[in-house]
Amino acid sequence: MRRFGKAVRGLLAFLVIWVVPDARARADSENDIGHEMARQLVESGRIRPLDAIVTKVSERVPGKLIETKLEYDDSLIVYELKILRSDGRVQEVEVDAATGQILKIEDDD
Repeated sequence: MRRFGKAVRGLLAFLVIWVVPDARARADSENDIGHEMARQLVESGRIRPLDAIVTKVSERVPGKLIETKLEYDDSLIVYELKILRSDGRVQEVEVDAATGQILKIEDDD
């Protein structure tokens, strides 16, 4: 009976360490939009081009753009920008890709 308990604990540890994080990564990537789809969305007029978004965001959050992502967020398509501020803070800015409206500005964890 003790062997069985050790085996179950070992299996649970395996699941927590390997399977759960992998499932979370797959779930996050399912919302990401690749560059080909992004190009099609811009060309069809469904979203604004990244350079227009960056120009608008830089007026409110000056700094160096260090990462961009385009993803589905509920019913919206959202640009997620990470900006390195001059004081060393990294801020994450979420922007509605269709309208260019800034939805959220927060410090990145």
